[in-house]
Amino acid sequence: MPWCLKAIDMSPTVDEGPAAEAVGVVDRAAISHVMLYEGQRIRWRTFGSGSPLVLIHGGHGSWMHWLRNVRPLARSHCVLVPDLPGFNDSDALDSKGPEQDPLAATIAALKSTLSQLIGEGARFDLAGFSFGGLVAARWAADCDGVRRLALLGPAGHGMARRQVADLLDWRLEDPIAAAAALRHNLATFMLHDPKSVDALAMAIHERSCRNTRFRSKAISRAGGLHQLIDRIQCPLLMLWGEHDVTAFPSEVAQSLRQDRAERDWCVVPAAGHWVQFERPSEVNKLLSSWFNPTGCHDAVRHAPVATDSSSQSRKASTLRE
Repeated sequence: MPWCLKAIDMSPTVDEGPAAEAVGVVDRAAISHVMLYEGQRIRWRTFGSGSPLVLIHGGHGSWMHWLRNVRPLARSHCVLVPDLPGFNDSDALDSKGPEQDPLAATIAALKSTLSQLIGEGARFDLAGFSFGGLVAARWAADCDGVRRLALLGPAGHGMARRQVADLLDWRLEDPIAAAAALRHNLATFMLHDPKSVDALAMAIHERSCRNTRFRSKAISRAGGLHQLIDRIQCPLLMLWGEHDVTAFPSEVAQSLRQDRAERDWCVVPAAGHWVQFERPSEVNKLLSSWFNPTGCHDAVRHAPVATDSSSQSRKASTLRE
């Protein structure tokens, strides 16, 4: 099965209006870089100055998954946010056949283009969300340049999930039906509070979905996160929203942490899978503290934690004291 699709050329079903302007305000604050890798264009946006911090978006996503985080984090870092190959503004990579590892190809493109921006061998902090968490874990496992790592709702854990409703196909000719499907998928999979499924979330979700050509679902569901984390030597922070349907956070966290002193985890209350969008203030504080080399463990230990109220009565995370 090919791991890249043709772009879907369809006009938006959502009237973006002020939401588009909200995205534009952040986009205009960025410095845009179009880097070449094997003849393909990879788009990066950078914000702020300081030590480099790379943020990796999720599947059917784009740099906009981090829209509410880039400027707060840029107060103390040079924040670098790519569109992964085959997503949004970045070209899809040429497939070299079914034997090619698409995740390895993605990381090779990221490594090459990042080195053009910050210099060969420069150390950097790294955070990844969802499918981007799996990408970030693979990158950190294969690269000794990652200083500190954060994974938000990472894919690839291979353990039980809490998703109870199926996602709907949004590739429909009827714009009203397409918008309804996109809204359903946001509420079912990405966000917990119905109020969070607002015009901005819809604009980001639709624009990102329609510009996705890379098949990430099979890679995310194939597992492998545990094996990658076994190889990671840098400090690791793991975050989930309390209501993240992709995992039972406390079970996954305890399995991945393995009582390692350099690993911490936290569950953020009243948030779904897209935790950094739904609870940006809390997540920005957590990430800022984690990627600050002084006082990071105290900041994480005293972060908001939640109780898992699922019907299966799994006890949620409380950070180690």
